[in-house]
Amino acid sequence: MTIIGSVIGDVIGSVYEWNNVKTTEFALFTAKSDFTDDTVLTIAVADSILNKKDFAKTIWEYGRKYCGRGYGSNFRKWLQEDNLKPYGSFGNGSAMRVSAVGFAFKNIETVMEVAKQTAVVTHNHPEGIKGAQATATAIFLGRQGKSKQEIKDFLTQTFNYNLDFTLDKIRPTYKFDETCQGSVPQAIVAFLESSDFESAIRLAISIGGDSDTIACITGGIASAYYKQIPTEILDFVMGKLPNEYIEIINKFDKQYDRI
Repeated sequence: MTIIGSVIGDVIGSVYEWNNVKTTEFALFTAKSDFTDDTVLTIAVADSILNKKDFAKTIWEYGRKYCGRGYGSNFRKWLQEDNLKPYGSFGNGSAMRVSAVGFAFKNIETVMEVAKQTAVVTHNHPEGIKGAQATATAIFLGRQGKSKQEIKDFLTQTFNYNLDFTLDKIRPTYKFDETCQGSVPQAIVAFLESSDFESAIRLAISIGGDSDTIACITGGIASAYYKQIPTEILDFVMGKLPNEYIEIINKFDKQYDRI
C-alpha cells in the first residue's frame, strides 16, 4: 500500500476540518466523510509520476475537473489561469499532495528533487518546498524501515523543524494554520507519537486545525512506516472514491509498492 494512507487521512479528516475535535475519541466513519482537494491533488501527482506527465499541467487538469473540493483561494485563482506560474505560496498544499514521491523513488536525493518539482508549480516559497520535501522524505525513510528516532533526527537536521513537542502540550491551544511551517511539524509528531496506522490518524485529527490536511500528511508517513492498514478503514475510504482514483491507486501500488 502506498498513497492510500494519505487519502485515508484526508477522507477521515474531512468532516473535522471545520468542526475540530480535541480528542482521539471520535467517529472514524461518518455519512458526510468525503475526499477533498488533498486527495484530488495526491492522485494528480501519482498520475504524473506513473505516466510521466507534467506536474503543473496534470495538477491543473485535476483541479479543474474535480472543482469545489476545498481548494485555497490562491490555488483557485491559479486554476483559472492558462499561463501556469507559481505564486510564492508556503501553504500546506505542497505537503498534502506529495506522498507519491516518497514511495516512487529509490534514493533520497531523487525524492528531495522530485518533491521540489511537485511543489514549485504553485508553492515556490522556500517553506512550501521544505514542507513537501520533509513529508516525502519521512515517507521514504519509513518505507526504508528506519526507526522513528532516525526519521526524527534526519528531519530535524535536514529541515530544521522543531519536533521536540508533544501533541498533549499543543492540543489545547493549537488553531487552524494552513502554512507548511504551522502544520507539517505537527503532522510529523502525530506520526512519531502513534502506535499504529489508526492511532496516527486519530492523533493527527485530535489537535484540531486543518484536520484533513494534517491527517493526509500523517497518513502517508504512517502507511509507509507501519505497512498495514485495517481492512475496514480501507474499504470505507475506497467506497468514497471515483473509479478513476481507485485505478490509479492500484496501478501505483503495483508499480511502486516494494514492501
